[in-house]
Amino acid sequence: MKPHFHKVPINTEQSFSIRHDTKPNFGTIWHYHPELELHYVIKGEGVRFIGDNVSNFSSEEVLLLGENLPHTWRCNKEYFQGNADLQVEAIVMQFMPDCLGADFLSLSEAYAIRKLYEKAKRGLLIKGETAQQLKDLMHSALLASPLQRLIILLSILDSLTESDEVEMITAANTFYQSNEMETVRLNNVCSYTLANYAKDIKLEDIAAIANLSTTSFCRYFKLMTHKTYNDFLTEIRVSHACRALIDNRLSIEIICFESGFNNLSNFYRHFKNVKGITPLEYKKQYLKTEAVS
Repeated sequence: MKPHFHKVPINTEQSFSIRHDTKPNFGTIWHYHPELELHYVIKGEGVRFIGDNVSNFSSEEVLLLGENLPHTWRCNKEYFQGNADLQVEAIVMQFMPDCLGADFLSLSEAYAIRKLYEKAKRGLLIKGETAQQLKDLMHSALLASPLQRLIILLSILDSLTESDEVEMITAANTFYQSNEMETVRLNNVCSYTLANYAKDIKLEDIAAIANLSTTSFCRYFKLMTHKTYNDFLTEIRVSHACRALIDNRLSIEIICFESGFNNLSNFYRHFKNVKGITPLEYKKQYLKTEAVS
């Protein structure tokens, strides 16, 4: 999927930006920018697309995205239905690698930060005590003086370089850039897939959405995303099945069909291919974690 370049607004009085967003949803455009982004989802649920990874997101998630890593958070459909009581909330910090000075990263003391920035090009999911530290620091940065904000940014980077509570998100760190036509095309494909994943989507139907022949679409989608459309569709379906399993309100059989799989054996096979465990094991693993916490 080819991402759209996003120009991050620059305040000449600040070396980096931090904002607190409250709005109906996170939008739909898959984009990238040269700034690193520390993203704390306070409220919201849906499916996130980061590089070649498709996963669920929910409240209290913290991620660090490296420079030019394509991403978007696509909220569940209820966030697009005009319900004023249902909104997303996030704190977003964006900064250039050299925001602390052109020579900062060449200091021997900054070696660990250089390594962190390289790892962040694949996206980092931050967990445990480190995530909680970053949430507190980001809240503090919103109200801090300019000098205090710089100190907080250094504290955030220090916490991340010292932590083993980070998990890489993507399998690759090289992605294509885009033009406007391709951005619109791939966003149309993605939007259609998210709206219709529970139905039988035929390749000729999705190719028509992209205004391509079936053969051209398959070649194009594989080139842009490093995966087939069927693999992409399966990941979307599995991500929705995971959310339903966590909700623990429906039987696995009902979840299977509501997620777009046509039989249980097919569901189990694809789920295990994507997640490495069966749906029942996934559900038990989550419920066990909840019981411990």
